[in-house]
Amino acid sequence: MYLIHKGAMMIQRPNTRKRLPVTVLSGFLGAGKTTLLNHVLTQRHGLRVAVIVNDMSEVNMDAQLVRDGAAALSRTEEKLVEMTNGCICCTLRDDLLNEVARLSKEGRFDYLLIESTGISEPLPVAMTFTFPIAEGQTLADVAYLDTMVTVVDGATFLQNYVSARHLQEEGLATGEDDTRTLAQLLVDQVEFADVIIINKVDLAHARDLERLENVLHHLNPEARLIRTSQGEISPQDILATGRFDLEKAQNSPGWLKELQGEHIPETEEYGISSFVYRARRPFHAERLMNVLHSQVLKQVLRSKGPVWLASRVNQAVNWSKVGRYVSLEPGAHWLAVYPREEWVQTLALDQYLVRYWDDTVGDCRSEIVFIGLHMNQSDITAALDQCLLTDEEYQLGPDQWAFFPDPLPHWE
Repeated sequence: MYLIHKGAMMIQRPNTRKRLPVTVLSGFLGAGKTTLLNHVLTQRHGLRVAVIVNDMSEVNMDAQLVRDGAAALSRTEEKLVEMTNGCICCTLRDDLLNEVARLSKEGRFDYLLIESTGISEPLPVAMTFTFPIAEGQTLADVAYLDTMVTVVDGATFLQNYVSARHLQEEGLATGEDDTRTLAQLLVDQVEFADVIIINKVDLAHARDLERLENVLHHLNPEARLIRTSQGEISPQDILATGRFDLEKAQNSPGWLKELQGEHIPETEEYGISSFVYRARRPFHAERLMNVLHSQVLKQVLRSKGPVWLASRVNQAVNWSKVGRYVSLEPGAHWLAVYPREEWVQTLALDQYLVRYWDDTVGDCRSEIVFIGLHMNQSDITAALDQCLLTDEEYQLGPDQWAFFPDPLPHWE
């Protein structure tokens, strides 16, 4: 998909014949990277920007949010690249190398923004810029790292940092010898940043924010700290800052470890995996809510996606779980609700129909991405399957489904 951002931000446009500057966005699951990215893109800052969005799952929900976001990206000028089913710091590293090199050589972009997956470590992503792309040439010859940005959740970072420090204490360790911590991932993301965005400050107490800033400053005294809510920052805060220092990064302990080939893929180092749950039959809302608050989802760190509820049959419901917090919010109406003569025929619609249309239920569906730490996929799948309408319930039809118990609040 081809996308570009034009606007009026006062950043000097780089010479397109020179190397392509790059900003990398890192941050743990649910910190608000995509929201921040969308906000920056809506500024129409005068630069022609290419965007790479990475998601460990096979369904790149973050890329969909960028594509459908308020920025209203132009499909004829701008470029959005999706990298799915892996992490760009490990399994998709070669893909990242090739894509950055290709975008740079096209010579029509002034800037590249990369949003990494929530479990990606920024250091190995930066290392990619030292890799060869041609005989006698490395990626750094055609593109360069300008800024490494980490987004942290101001309301939950310290809680995650402390509560997940010892997996043994959480009952999530793989064995007695497993002394790993999820906090290691958070620290890796923070220590290698040039700019740290403390997001969701509106949800945090002032004293907790001060403590968080103190912790972050001790972890990375060189990084610039910026407070924000809803990802609202100035594009100048993360674009063309010139803050990344290759020599300093090369002398960091983590970089030396990477040079020695000691990096471990994310699924091995942190026990993090993902899968997608799909269903073409609606959920019973009451049974689904019971599962949402059960122990079966305890090891799910992040999940999101559209859900089809029988009692709200015409409208998609946006499922989101970040840590312990779960929400079901109103989404768009299904396309199947509208008569075909009202559809606006576009290439995007054709692609949507090919991907999601079913002759029986239209585009109505549940498609939930799960990312977790030592998740039991079979238990989660079985629990969700029990929430689907039974054959007897399904045969009652939508008119009767509307009377099924539904604990969710009324939506306009």
